[in-house]
Amino acid sequence: MSEGIVVRKCSSIEEFHGCVALEKEIWGEEDLEVEPVTLFVVAAETGGQVLGAFDGKRMVGFTLAVAGFREGTIFLHSHMTGVLDEYRDRGAGRALKLLQREEALGRGIRLIVWTFDPLETRNAHFNLNRLGAIARKYLPNHYGVTSSPLHLGLATDRLLAEWRLDSARVVAAIEDLGKEPAEAPATIELPAELDRWKQNDTAQVAKVQAHIREEFMALFARGYAAIGMRRTATGTAYLLAPWSDF
Repeated sequence: MSEGIVVRKCSSIEEFHGCVALEKEIWGEEDLEVEPVTLFVVAAETGGQVLGAFDGKRMVGFTLAVAGFREGTIFLHSHMTGVLDEYRDRGAGRALKLLQREEALGRGIRLIVWTFDPLETRNAHFNLNRLGAIARKYLPNHYGVTSSPLHLGLATDRLLAEWRLDSARVVAAIEDLGKEPAEAPATIELPAELDRWKQNDTAQVAKVQAHIREEFMALFARGYAAIGMRRTATGTAYLLAPWSDF
């Protein structure tokens, strides 16, 4: 964590407006699908979370989560986390997630979930390797085709991350005791060219998306979970293993 950056709960309407302003700065003014300030207010008042990262008085990142209940389990759905470009790789995002975990456990909540794009390998590494989450559900076109330029006009396929806050796996990951995964019973490969294709060849990205969608859904149907990421000679790979092991 960079010196001087503090993470804490947000509670005032001014801070909620600050989160909305950060949305626009991080994801771009042209993205018309911005979450309104009212959602932040409701989340804070109904058992969710609004957390901010501050450099002095300047908000440089935030996390928004809403309360959920399914099959007898209370959990948080972490809907959005964003950090300004200049503060990435300085620990702000990880500090927000760790505060999110601490605050949830303090209320007896043991599970946080969120969705992420399986084509964004940096996020996948952070979620699976650095935080210790797993993913065992694939959500095709989960949010529909959006106006956001970040989505390239493609289906918004997502993996559902499950962060079991007091599990041995998560504790090892957040305390930097776990080793980076190297092998697994199954892998799903992504080509090294993927980031370049996102800039100039959406058709190729769509082919990769369709291919990994089929692979993920087949392996998840067999009881596997995504448990990590690793670099390969030709790109990156998701590592998968039977989820009952985790």
